[in-house]
Amino acid sequence: MIKNVAIIGAGAMGSGIAQVAAQNGCKVKIYDTYKQALTKSQANLAKTLEKLVNKGKFTNEQAQSITNNIRYIDDIHNINDADLVIEAIIENLDIKKKAFQEIEKIVRSECILASNTSSLSITSLAAACSQPERVIGIHFFNPAPIMKLVEIIPAVQTDKGIVELSKSTIDTWGKETVLAKDTPAFIVNRVARPFYSEAIRIYEEGIASPAMIDWAMTEIGGFRMGPFTLMDFIGHDVNFAVTESVFKAYYYDDRYKPSFTQKRLVEAGYLGRKSGKGFYDYGEDSSEQEFNKDKKQGEKIVERIVVMLINEAADALFWNIATKEDIDTAMTKGVNYPKGLLKWADEWGMDVCESILDDLFDEYRETRYRCSPLIRKMQRKGLTFYPKRK
Repeated sequence: MIKNVAIIGAGAMGSGIAQVAAQNGCKVKIYDTYKQALTKSQANLAKTLEKLVNKGKFTNEQAQSITNNIRYIDDIHNINDADLVIEAIIENLDIKKKAFQEIEKIVRSECILASNTSSLSITSLAAACSQPERVIGIHFFNPAPIMKLVEIIPAVQTDKGIVELSKSTIDTWGKETVLAKDTPAFIVNRVARPFYSEAIRIYEEGIASPAMIDWAMTEIGGFRMGPFTLMDFIGHDVNFAVTESVFKAYYYDDRYKPSFTQKRLVEAGYLGRKSGKGFYDYGEDSSEQEFNKDKKQGEKIVERIVVMLINEAADALFWNIATKEDIDTAMTKGVNYPKGLLKWADEWGMDVCESILDDLFDEYRETRYRCSPLIRKMQRKGLTFYPKRK
């Protein structure tokens, strides 16, 4: 039973995870080396809880209980009673390794050591520890109190009992957990790459403007947010860094190649909403980009981006990164896609998916457009990812 939780890092993600644990009755300690980070985290939680009380989501008593369940500490030795430690610091493997080695000397031997990394190797983190079998990835999505999905990533060394306890604990916190193999970017951040990269590619080719592509993906495709609006929201420094790290981690596979267009935005300091300019201008005098709402062209845009997403999801299943159910759950709950990509593939048919991908490959002769072997195999055998409805 997990009762005492320690969070390493008082940033937005660490603070959000702490709130989730505290809401579910755990005693939580948030540690950070910077006292101002702890002060900011405490103030932000108070504001958040006040808003939730005003909206009727919590009673005053519940909000007070959550507040009472969290302690803010600047001495890491105070985490010695933790049953579970979740690290939520900078995405740097060497820094995380040092943190784990320090934590390991303080906590009990039964304590689970988890990382909230979105893409780094859990196996490498575990290898830095004297008890690698208790290390696991527990990846929340931002904002943690709102987003339902959590990826559970066992390292090669992780004990099965640790996997089961970690998963069941996060399930009791009201989250939907999916199991992912310890491969770069796990499920969501791997499968979602074409949503950004193929959209940029279409723009770079001069086929359509960011505004038109966003319109097509939301109005025709059913996505909550278009790729360019989403990249501006995330921040191009963050989005480009993830793409670049995935590209390197997959041995420079052409499928994950970063874009010079986005690189130039980062170099210019046009980071999106937070800087006032990205693909769109967010200044007071800015005006909306005009474009022709050509439905046929919009459908072709959606077809091209979605088929690349389907292909990536199929490849994740082909390489046993996760089950088909977990892949589809990850994309609908983690990034709010309108439907599971493998279910989408079934609706289109394997022959249609294969044909679109082969047409793209014939046109460009780039390995980024190679069709997943699983789609080809299923097309030959007339199979679907899910049983056909009678």
